Amino acid sequence: MKDQTKIIHTRSGRGPIKTVNPPIERGSTVLLPTRDILYGDGKVYGRMGLTVQRELEAALCILENAQHCRLTANGLQSVALALGAVLEAGDHILVSDSIYGPSRRYCMRRLSAMGIEATRFNPLIGAGVEAFIKDNTKAILLESPGSLTFDVMDTPGITRIAKANGLVTLFDNTWGVGALHKPLDLGVDIVVQALTKYPVGHADAMGGAVLTNSDRLANKIAMCSEDWGISLGPDDAYLALRGLRSLNTRLKQHEAAGYIVAKWLEKRPEVHGVLHPGLPSHPEHELWKRDFAGANGLFGFILKETPDTNLDRFLEQMKLFGMGFSWGGFESLLIPCDDQLDRIDGDRIHDRPGPLIRVHVGLEDPDDLIADLDQAFAAMNP
Repeated sequence: MKDQTKIIHTRSGRGPIKTVNPPIERGSTVLLPTRDILYGDGKVYGRMGLTVQRELEAALCILENAQHCRLTANGLQSVALALGAVLEAGDHILVSDSIYGPSRRYCMRRLSAMGIEATRFNPLIGAGVEAFIKDNTKAILLESPGSLTFDVMDTPGITRIAKANGLVTLFDNTWGVGALHKPLDLGVDIVVQALTKYPVGHADAMGGAVLTNSDRLANKIAMCSEDWGISLGPDDAYLALRGLRSLNTRLKQHEAAGYIVAKWLEKRPEVHGVLHPGLPSHPEHELWKRDFAGANGLFGFILKETPDTNLDRFLEQMKLFGMGFSWGGFESLLIPCDDQLDRIDGDRIHDRPGPLIRVHVGLEDPDDLIADLDQAFAAMNP
């Protein structure tokens, strides 16, 4: 059989075609020219990633000001990988109580099964976290703004305490996405992201990433990833890399439209309060201004006391806003969050008079989104 590649090149009258994007190499086996690289680093086996995965890692390192990146199949897996790399049986970890629910569940349930103790703490105590450090404490897991409740943490204050006590800090930067917030620059040791959200940006793929500037931690993360067989497929990696090309442009639209909708919601008589860290009304607005470069389209609002039947009418009347999990895509979403809330006593979220709603403002015209909310509020109060 003739060499098909040679035939194609002859017929086209040119050499290999170069594209502006890297190739999607759907392969498990990589044919190697010499024996000496058979067990070396680099592109030797599909599970470890080929061209598109390496390009995505490089782009994410630029985004987060990181030196090392490891990809995972989704955001929760990135949290599990980062924790698995730095913790072992007998250790203790401090967990911000406002982190992503499945991450908190992993810490309280799965880490416990692995012989690792986890203690939840109020995200607003800042350097007061030192009071919870034990002799066997090894790490602190943070997320800011907090998932669902959008609490903003004093990250530099916490990292100073962590470094003084020899602890590793891990930070879920899915909201800040690297473009709006750079935790590594604030002293954080490891950053994780759910690429599923704004990096992919079209609600059609999943992925995660673990990033650090520490050679020692990067080696631990790499070994844990290899031992657990963690990888990101080429098609999903390609979609995440493609999404990064337009990330800054999309974020500007999400931010601008998000502010318009959030400010409109603040004036609604049905709304008790809006949880948007970019608004002056947010309790940690000054912290947010200090540590963040901008906002996106994800925030929350609390309704005044209302019967469940009214809430159902409000949600079911939506035309542009869909009701579904995840966020970061082109579409606007809105979900009630009360069933997901599981916070320790004393947290301010317990003081809410009515349901907590999370809203993601997508790329639709904000005037159309406001009209959709307006008619839903009208249906809520017949």
